Amino acid sequence: MLSPRHDDMDMDMDMSGMDMSGSEMHMVFQNSLSTPLFSDVWTPGSAGAYAGTIIFLIVLGVAFRLLLAGKAFAEERWLDAEMKRRYVVVQGKLPVAEQVSTDSFSKKMTLTENGVEEDVMVVQKKTTHRRPWRLSVDPVRALLDTCIAGVGYLLMLAVMTMNVGYFIAVLGGTFLGSLLVGRFYNSEH
Repeated sequence: MLSPRHDDMDMDMDMSGMDMSGSEMHMVFQNSLSTPLFSDVWTPGSAGAYAGTIIFLIVLGVAFRLLLAGKAFAEERWLDAEMKRRYVVVQGKLPVAEQVSTDSFSKKMTLTENGVEEDVMVVQKKTTHRRPWRLSVDPVRALLDTCIAGVGYLLMLAVMTMNVGYFIAVLGGTFLGSLLVGRFYNSEH
């Protein structure tokens, strides 16, 4: 059964101290040129201001992808530096070569490449290697992750305004950023 529509309904809603009368909350896409972005202070008042907001969102989308690529570069550099570190053998412990030869999971095999044969030991990884916490790496990683999350949330808030122009600008920035640097990072974000 359909209920009658009441045009004279008072739209002032007071939900436990939250007054919703001053702002419009859209649940469908709209194309208003005066949609606030992030706060009421940033409300475009003209077509030029709206275009500037669109350009800002495109640049923010590109910056998000640049941050992801930058983090991938940093992670790769940190891993390379970790693999190049020199380790000291402690007296009383078996050297790695002897550990491998006495390991029950290791197998002697012959490797052939271009007609040259070489005897090798194939070993199986028993445990996962946890990388140690490093002052030169982990605070920078945390800062990058925080920036990536912050920019991602700002882009999400822009899309949540339900403004078609803002939505397309975020998608355009994501496309452009991925086109420029998408090959440098995995697309888990």
